[in-house]
Amino acid sequence: MKNPSTNLLFFALVCFNVANASESTPPNILFIFADDIGQEVLECYGGQSYKTPHLNELAKTGMKFTHASSMPVCHPSRLTLMSGRYPFRHGRVNWGDYPKEAEAHTFSNYLKQAGYRTGIAGKWQLCLLGDDPLHPRRMGFDHWDLFGWHEGPRYYEPMIYQNGKVRTDTLGHYGPDLYVRSIIDFMKRNREQPFLAYYSMAVAHEVTDDLTPPVPHGPHGRYDNYAEMVAETDRNVGRLMAALNALGLREKTLILFVADNGTPPEIIIRAEGNELIKIPVVSRRNGQDVPGGKKQLTDAGTNVPMIANWPGTIKPGQVVDDLVDFSDFLPTFMDLAGHTLPADLQLDGVSFANRLRGTGASPRSFTYCEEAVLPKPGGVEPDGESSGLKWVRNQDWKLYNDGRLFHMAEDPLEQYPFSVSADKAEQARIRKQLEKVFADLGLSTPSQSN
Repeated sequence: MKNPSTNLLFFALVCFNVANASESTPPNILFIFADDIGQEVLECYGGQSYKTPHLNELAKTGMKFTHASSMPVCHPSRLTLMSGRYPFRHGRVNWGDYPKEAEAHTFSNYLKQAGYRTGIAGKWQLCLLGDDPLHPRRMGFDHWDLFGWHEGPRYYEPMIYQNGKVRTDTLGHYGPDLYVRSIIDFMKRNREQPFLAYYSMAVAHEVTDDLTPPVPHGPHGRYDNYAEMVAETDRNVGRLMAALNALGLREKTLILFVADNGTPPEIIIRAEGNELIKIPVVSRRNGQDVPGGKKQLTDAGTNVPMIANWPGTIKPGQVVDDLVDFSDFLPTFMDLAGHTLPADLQLDGVSFANRLRGTGASPRSFTYCEEAVLPKPGGVEPDGESSGLKWVRNQDWKLYNDGRLFHMAEDPLEQYPFSVSADKAEQARIRKQLEKVFADLGLSTPSQSN
């Protein structure tokens, strides 16, 4: 007769091994980085203007974050994302560039060191590929299909660099279809080893606005409107989910969806000769109209949707209020990959892998945002020079470097700032805490700036 205690021990070991499989086996990572999508756009965040069934399903069967902070525009968000460091750490960086001294220290290069195959498709915006067509290789990518930013179309009949060479097979094709196909093909080719598949979406950004003549209209005699681009965003998420299921990789793959900044206040809808016609973007959320907040340091510009889905590891239906900002992705990916970073590497990010595994919350106590990246001379993004504004915040309070303090839990539109002279005991305590964050980052505190 078998010893019952032996059976119990065996059962416990099996359960332990199953529970810890996600920690011992590095997951594939499908990182979906949407362009110009605010929280108010997604139904799973209370959006009412657009149908997003696949993203709803991703959130319903996964984990939805309520406090993910981006930068207010795309380039500083991407700089922070790739490096794990805030933009001001890199000094003055021209719009659309990436510091050469930081190229070896991207999350893609470190994942390659950890044994991952790395691929990217869609948007780059870390250099002009016409000037440096092999830049993605130095940044750690084995394969890429990226549109020529400010060189040609990104949507209809796009100009795409594939591994350093311009593709000649894009006539009659729609860019997002080609980018998704590239990601799916990459996952198929590399399904026997860990991979990073980085889908850097073109949607829902407007068309390139500084080409003469303007980029071609689509089949409707105009450019896609915002609702059509949101539908395309959601459709492509569904295509990628279906591809992972077909490949038998769903439980082996972490899907992480996040947007680079908020919704644009307006988009280009058509060209009349060389004149570009724009229309406003206003979305409905929880019964309220929400104008697009891109370029602003408000929640509408920087509090972005973020969804994580990993069947068998992430329990479904979770809504978490952990603080996350874009510097956290690099250390999180390294944690999941089981890869040790160089001891002398200085990062602003902290790993939230324990939250994904269900073993603990993120240790982050604040998020940081700045408006500090300047355009190239003659550039069109962003408009004008930076205001120099910065903020730090927690779930409830936000402090700007000009001294304005907002109780975000009660004043999400930032209409009623607290001034130092009007601070009561609670506001004074919070202000002191957040001023210390500025100081710990090596930045002037509001009291020093005024």
